[in-house]
Amino acid sequence: MTTTDTVHKSEALGGAPWWAYGLLGVALIAASLFILTHVVAATIVSAILFGIILVVSGGFEIAHAFWAKGWAGFLSNLAVGVLYVLAGGALLYNPVASSLLLTLVFAASLIVSGAIRVWLSYRYWRQLGWVLLISGLIGILAGVVILTGWPVAGLWVFGLCLGIDLLFFGVWWVGYALLVRRFA
Repeated sequence: MTTTDTVHKSEALGGAPWWAYGLLGVALIAASLFILTHVVAATIVSAILFGIILVVSGGFEIAHAFWAKGWAGFLSNLAVGVLYVLAGGALLYNPVASSLLLTLVFAASLIVSGAIRVWLSYRYWRQLGWVLLISGLIGILAGVVILTGWPVAGLWVFGLCLGIDLLFFGVWWVGYALLVRRFA
């Protein structure tokens, strides 16, 4: 499949003009720059939104428990719903402390997943295992860097990750728009 085929098939899916893709990319880049200049606020807002999502999801889970068949289904759905509501409530009650705890868990997850990828790299060395090795080492390094800066890192890590993610996604959309324009 050529690049032209890829562009035409994607246009058929979305059907938007090239400039609309570019505008989306520019909007995402602008949002990322705003977030990257306000990483602490972005982290706290993320914790608050996550808390709201958990409370609402927990409420639906609790309501769903009353439709479950049998005591086991009722109790498990009820327990999950209550846990979601409590966790969401904790995030909403103190989003700063919650961000610190979430960052600690995030750093530990990066280290563990990085170690697993390093281990898998030797198993799959002939199937681009070196990519897994590099990915795992970066994950471990990122987790260690976050841990060495904790608890202060807990106030900026999620905002920074969100800002970087939006920046690269926005750059991709701008590049895609230019590609669509070139082959249109």
